[in-house]
Amino acid sequence: MKNSIFKSFRFEIVLYSLLSLFYTFLTITIAYTGTYILFRGLFRWICGFPAVLILVIAVFFCILLFIIYFLMLTKKFIDYIREISDGINQISRGNLNNRIDIKNEDEFAFLADKLNQMADDIKGIMENERTIENAKNELITSVAHDLRTPLTSIIGYLELVSTKELDPETQNKYTGIAYNKSKRLEKLIEDLFTYTKFNFGEVKADLSEVDMVKLVNQLVDEFYPSFAENHLEYEFITNNPVATIKADGNLLARAFANLISNAIKYGREGKSILIKLDRNDVGVNISVTNYGVIIPQEDLERIFLRFYRVESSRSSETGGSGLGLAIAKSIIEMHRGAIYARSDEGATVITVELKNEPTDTN
Repeated sequence: MKNSIFKSFRFEIVLYSLLSLFYTFLTITIAYTGTYILFRGLFRWICGFPAVLILVIAVFFCILLFIIYFLMLTKKFIDYIREISDGINQISRGNLNNRIDIKNEDEFAFLADKLNQMADDIKGIMENERTIENAKNELITSVAHDLRTPLTSIIGYLELVSTKELDPETQNKYTGIAYNKSKRLEKLIEDLFTYTKFNFGEVKADLSEVDMVKLVNQLVDEFYPSFAENHLEYEFITNNPVATIKADGNLLARAFANLISNAIKYGREGKSILIKLDRNDVGVNISVTNYGVIIPQEDLERIFLRFYRVESSRSSETGGSGLGLAIAKSIIEMHRGAIYARSDEGATVITVELKNEPTDTN
């Protein structure tokens, strides 16, 4: 808030002092003239007093009138100071929604504006702390739940194997289930550590020339057993045999592996997955489409949040760590790219946009 000298508190004090002097002089003049005209006898009687006494009385009344006028003219300052004081008391008591009205453009208004800003800042800090605390509690709850579920199954099946007399086939079956649950638990812990590293900025991108066509082709080949196991057909199409960008190949491989894995989990019913790469002037666009479980529109913006899973994905077959898409999003954003999802009646499509040369990736 800029403060002009003509709108400052100092200028107003000088102005009101001059006005008080003027009103005092005017009042004395009117009183002197009125007494002389209307009460000449009283005037002559007063003039008969000693000159020193008359001067003392005149000075006393002048000072008294000056004080009265000055207090009347500056009453708004006192009221505004009281209003600011009340506002400070309200803020100090925790009422951060209280705001002081900004009046004029003087130092008091500047002070009120800064107090309002302070209240906004404190409120923002408290809301941010509350959000962080809620997120931390949510994280702890989600981790505890997702760790406990496979761990309970592992303990249960191992107790059956160790305490019951089971035939070799059943024993192998239960041991296999416990092993699969252990692998799922290992994957959850690995994803949790990875996401934590990204969240705290511990992961740095090592940029080099990466051919995205070659990278995606290799990933598709690596996922062939998963496609076959889930009876899924797949297709990878591109508008260019080479699409080179500056990126961290290992991190992008992790991101797209998560996207393909996610498509396999929820695309089983659709029997088909389409991966498409389009090269353009600024970079590449890569989309992964599955025709299985359709993500509702209201869930599209939230599927990249940590531990968020749509209700249909919470089965023991498809329920992952809930961190795969969050990790993919962190990697893509580290490369100054964009990732988003859309769905319609027939498919769910996750699209990644990457630039040729990202600026700062750390």
